[in-house]
Amino acid sequence: MTEFKRIPPEQAQALREHGAVVVDIRDQTTYEALHITGSKHLDNHSIADFIRAADLDAPLIVTCYHGNSSQSAAAYLVSQGFSDVYSLDGGFELWRTTYPSETSQKAH
Repeated sequence: MTEFKRIPPEQAQALREHGAVVVDIRDQTTYEALHITGSKHLDNHSIADFIRAADLDAPLIVTCYHGNSSQSAAAYLVSQGFSDVYSLDGGFELWRTTYPSETSQKAH
């Protein structure tokens, strides 16, 4: 795959059930308050380490607030060698209304 695909929450959930990695690019405070269960927070400081440690062939779902910024991030990850990248349409806001039981707060 040379570019990412945009997918709705239902497809993202199906991919998660088959082991897809979910990365959240919202700001740290917002991520800690509530995020997709099992997702990893990515920002400018952590992305290089994430890329080095990642399986570039594993499905990767990128989420942001509403599904706009995640498209740029998904395109960047494709450019870094990831082969199976998805941008979550509607972002976390649509996810949390679709799958409220699949959200978590960061444990303190």
